[in-house]
Amino acid sequence: MSGNLTVSADIAASGMKAQAERLKVIAQNMANAESVSTEKGGQPYRRQVVSFQNYVDAATGAEMVRVDKIVKDMSQFEKKYAPSHPSADAQGYISLPNVNPLVEMMDMKEAQRAYDANMNMLKTAREMNASVLDILK
Repeated sequence: MSGNLTVSADIAASGMKAQAERLKVIAQNMANAESVSTEKGGQPYRRQVVSFQNYVDAATGAEMVRVDKIVKDMSQFEKKYAPSHPSADAQGYISLPNVNPLVEMMDMKEAQRAYDANMNMLKTAREMNASVLDILK
């Protein structure tokens, strides 16, 4: 029985690790929400998105989660007319990052809640494991 609780803790830990990576990418997006190109007519920062993948852990046979890849969001950049800006193109427009701070905040809240749910699962599995060990004494 104790082994099953340990596997539950491992599953929760894999979820926490994946959500922590997602939070890191969201923080990078937020930090670069106003970053424009330093080159004339160049592209600004492009938002990144995390995708997850389920996998079966060979040691336990449990289904876990991990970050599959971090991909760039290929949505269009917003254009802003700023002819005096050093990175303006020939028509006087600069490209702004495709980062929407509101979307990033919602993604951050979702990732935070998923992380917290996994943390609670990990805590519960450890408490149950300790209870089983106390009973066996």
